[in-house]
Amino acid sequence: MEERLSKGPSSLRQGSLKSSLSGRSTPKGSPTYRRLNSSRTPRREARSGAGGTQWFRSNRVVYWLLLITLWAYLGFYVQSRWAHGHKKEEFLGFNGDPRDKLVDAEQNTRRDLLTDDSLVAVNNITSKTQVHVDRKIDVILAKKGNGFTSRKKRSKRRRRNLPKVRDKLKAKTNTENGDAEGQELEILQKNSTFGLLVGPFGSLEDRVLEWSPEKRSGTCDRKGDFARLVWSRRLVLVFHELSMTGAPISMMELATELLSCGATVSAVVLSKKGGLMSELARRRIKVIEDRADLSFKTAMKADLVIAGSAVCASWIDQYIAHFPAGGSQIAWWIMENRREYFDRSKLVLHRVKMLIFLSELQSKQWLTWCQEENIKLRSQPALVPLAVNDELAFVAGFPCSLNTPSASSVKMLEKRQLLRDAARKEMGLTDNDMLVISLSSINAGKGQLFLLESADLAMNEDPLQTGSEVKKSLDIRQDQSSLSVKHHLRGLHRKSRNLDVSSTNLRLFTSVNTTNAVSINGTHRRKMYDSKGAQEQALKILIGSVGSKSNKIPYVKEILSFLSQHAKLSESVLWTPATTRVASLYSAADVYVMNSQGLGETFGRVTVEAMAFGLPVLGTDGGGTKEIVEHNVTGLLHPMGHPGTRVLAENLRFLLKNPNARKQMGMEGRKMVERKYLKRHMYERFVEVLTKCMRSK
Repeated sequence: MEERLSKGPSSLRQGSLKSSLSGRSTPKGSPTYRRLNSSRTPRREARSGAGGTQWFRSNRVVYWLLLITLWAYLGFYVQSRWAHGHKKEEFLGFNGDPRDKLVDAEQNTRRDLLTDDSLVAVNNITSKTQVHVDRKIDVILAKKGNGFTSRKKRSKRRRRNLPKVRDKLKAKTNTENGDAEGQELEILQKNSTFGLLVGPFGSLEDRVLEWSPEKRSGTCDRKGDFARLVWSRRLVLVFHELSMTGAPISMMELATELLSCGATVSAVVLSKKGGLMSELARRRIKVIEDRADLSFKTAMKADLVIAGSAVCASWIDQYIAHFPAGGSQIAWWIMENRREYFDRSKLVLHRVKMLIFLSELQSKQWLTWCQEENIKLRSQPALVPLAVNDELAFVAGFPCSLNTPSASSVKMLEKRQLLRDAARKEMGLTDNDMLVISLSSINAGKGQLFLLESADLAMNEDPLQTGSEVKKSLDIRQDQSSLSVKHHLRGLHRKSRNLDVSSTNLRLFTSVNTTNAVSINGTHRRKMYDSKGAQEQALKILIGSVGSKSNKIPYVKEILSFLSQHAKLSESVLWTPATTRVASLYSAADVYVMNSQGLGETFGRVTVEAMAFGLPVLGTDGGGTKEIVEHNVTGLLHPMGHPGTRVLAENLRFLLKNPNARKQMGMEGRKMVERKYLKRHMYERFVEVLTKCMRSK
């Protein structure tokens, strides 16, 4: 009995008591407890609806997190509706105060102006007209919605939309330009009265020479000072455009040489106008698409920045504003010589490390303008004239880095003769034709119309005046012609003994058979004969570059109008497209004409290229042409403008009558190129610039 009592309390203490629904305490092991709690396992309790509610109410942290999430979502929704242009009165359901409208208008106007300025800075739009157009577009885009938008969101939308709008404007402009260029090509191709379009001859060069520029493996002289200076360096080259003209081509070849010598090169292109983009890609020159922030960051990391035109002034100005110390790493290679280019660049001339010019006359002219404007440069300008690249020197027969045992300079001279014969055959020329070429963009500054006027005078010796003035004008011209011929030949005789010039020959050269006059379209023209009585060579003119982005279409039409009035001359005029493959053109030619007007050609890279191929140069007496061409030795000079047309006509007539004089002048020109204008001479000058401007390692 005592044992039962002693076990009872202990058993009660060991068994837990649970309050039932009736309020009674039921032992845990009893049947009643098991029956009541058989369905209330933890897993089933969690799955039951009442249990889930109890669990949710017991976890208040989750409850508050959900409330906060809903509140934040509602706030973001309201702000997004507000920011995407919905008006306050429509969104909130009441009319706003007019005073609020004025405040909003002022804020929107201020934001529009700020956005315009940032866009102009980001996109680096240098043209005033383009800036004006872009600002109009920006204002329209900004006022499309009158609500408030953060500057970052607005700038992102604008950066997405502005290229589309700008592409439409460019497409419209390109369509207009394309129509003009297409009209130019169509006129030249279909209207036979304006001459014949020939070339390009790239495939012909590859077939005859058995070599093409694509096969080049690098032209760097690893042992030279230039290679040692630029090895493992980072350089940025700034192109103002990509047209097939002197400045962009020279910068492209500089970039190629730098890459060949182990430098890292990045190109900043301010305008993609022209056709050199594919050539840059072929040469593996990295082009930075962005002209603002990305180009500035790349330039800041570079050892040297070389800008290749006065047109780069806007980029230089913005770069120095972005990075004030950047001017000390810029070498500015200026290739223009007109006052308008000085005016657009004068504000930053004194902020760059060094100016580089092409010729002595150009350097003197710019220094004079700097003195007039009280501009003090940071250092003395350097002179780095352009040179004949290795590809052309290779074809012309000069020893260069591209020569191999199977393609020596002697063998290349033989192949050049084969190239000449093949190109002239495709042009429809004979051995009795003297081909005069002028390769440049077609505009008034290059003087193609004056060249054609001179050619017409050379082909037609009869003056157009009538009455007593005819005889007087004819006598004067004959005297000038005789003196000109004597002067030309005597000058040549001083330079070389190979040319046999005697008084008898002078009289024979100056006497022209005036018989056998024929009538062509009502105008009397004379057949010209040389001293031996054989018919002289016929004059042919080849003009390039058709289709160039730098051509002035009104000037082209003016030339075509002139040719339409001179049918006989138009039959002697050939045209060729813009191209970088010009070796065949130089090989086929007999004379080169550099007829630049104004201040003359800044330098004239085509001048030294023509001299490398043994062509005498007829150039204007000014600019860099005067420094390159030695009168009566490597060519003949004439005045600019209309007064120079008659002198140029006399010079053409002189070379037409004297093939030996042509040959002798060409030989002297090749000698001058070999002394001064090959690639190694240019990079020797560049070594001095790099030494002074490049950052030390």
